[in-house]
Amino acid sequence: MAAKALIPALFFCFLFSISTISHSYRFYPPAKPCKELVFFFHDILYKGYNRDNATAAIVGAPDWGNKTAVASPFNFGDLVVFDDPITLDNNLHSPPVGRAQGMYLYDQQTTYSAWLSFSLVFNSTEHKGSLNFAGADPLLNKTRDISVIGGTGDFFMARGIATLSTDAFEGDVYFRLRVDIKLYECWK
Repeated sequence: MAAKALIPALFFCFLFSISTISHSYRFYPPAKPCKELVFFFHDILYKGYNRDNATAAIVGAPDWGNKTAVASPFNFGDLVVFDDPITLDNNLHSPPVGRAQGMYLYDQQTTYSAWLSFSLVFNSTEHKGSLNFAGADPLLNKTRDISVIGGTGDFFMARGIATLSTDAFEGDVYFRLRVDIKLYECWK
């Protein structure tokens, strides 16, 4: 008797497990971003003579390098910290809406490439809090994607993608990045 009651129960468990397995492999189209933002940040590297307007400095360099000039070849081994103004347009003299604060490390001996870790810290009336980013930045690519890994304030626990593009550069002294941010997890 007990065996007859066990067979339908096992059959039901089998059907349930098949439907659960097949359900987990469905394709879901990508979600639409819950918030999209565009900012520009302006990086002016300290060169030994521009202390008053420098926003970035080499704090670590290989033995053959120094801290007022990028290392050769490909800036390999340089560690740069920055505190760059963030603007809503590509004009360095526009009112800043916050600061980009963090570091980049030139990490390849054969091409220009960096690894970034930074926060956009906002102080405007429109946004309060910060967005945090990390990822590889292959500088020779026209656009590069890095991860939005969190945030605070208006961006509490945000997740998404930031597409970076070099908007302008002047040798190794100045560059401007356009940051197109698409957040896919927004709590506020």
